Amino acid sequence: MQDLLKDYPSVVEIPVAWGEMDAFQHVNNVVYIRYFETGRVAYFEELNLMGYMEKTGIGPILGSISCRYKAPVTYPDTVSVGVKIAKIESDRLIVHHRVVSHKLQRVAAEGEGVVVIFDYRHNKKAAVPEEIKHRIQEMEGARQA
Repeated sequence: MQDLLKDYPSVVEIPVAWGEMDAFQHVNNVVYIRYFETGRVAYFEELNLMGYMEKTGIGPILGSISCRYKAPVTYPDTVSVGVKIAKIESDRLIVHHRVVSHKLQRVAAEGEGVVVIFDYRHNKKAAVPEEIKHRIQEMEGARQA
């Protein structure tokens, strides 16, 4: 299973809750977006992006999200959520998410998010700060070493 997440520098484990199941007896589609969010926030915490935001007012805001469902997850299970930055653009990050089921030993879902860098003090988009770019490159490079 580690092989399925080897390209993701940030991985979190999340237990599947009984209440996440729907009438079709599998985890509801909306829950995967929450899994993505949990993984993305963990990645941002590793970057100390929230600390940067507290100092500068510049931080992330989700612009869009997509999900491709590959296998139904059911309770009981645990999923591992991997997150990586696939591309840094001038004012946004392209983020890849992967959800792996421990019980199934396979990818259950994958998705892509566009995270826009936003100046919350001036209510407008901002450039990706150089400091954040370097932190991302260090974090992403660490998995390739």
